Amino acid sequence: MGEFTSNLKKYRQLANLTQDELAERVGVRRETIVRLEAGKYNPSLKLAIDISRVVNTAIEDIFIFD
Repeated sequence: MGEFTSNLKKYRQLANLTQDELAERVGVRRETIVRLEAGKYNPSLKLAIDISRVVNTAIEDIFIFD
């Protein structure tokens, strides 16, 4: 299985969103955002799409699977 890297924190901050705000906008708990930012959780396709739309960044720039 490949390696998972998350650039979510960078793009969330560029969008001027707190973890709580992003979590609310995509319908998850803040803990999910924390785990995504740490690279400890692989998002579902729907969640990845929702996040990319909120932070206005391509999915492949936020989440990298090698």
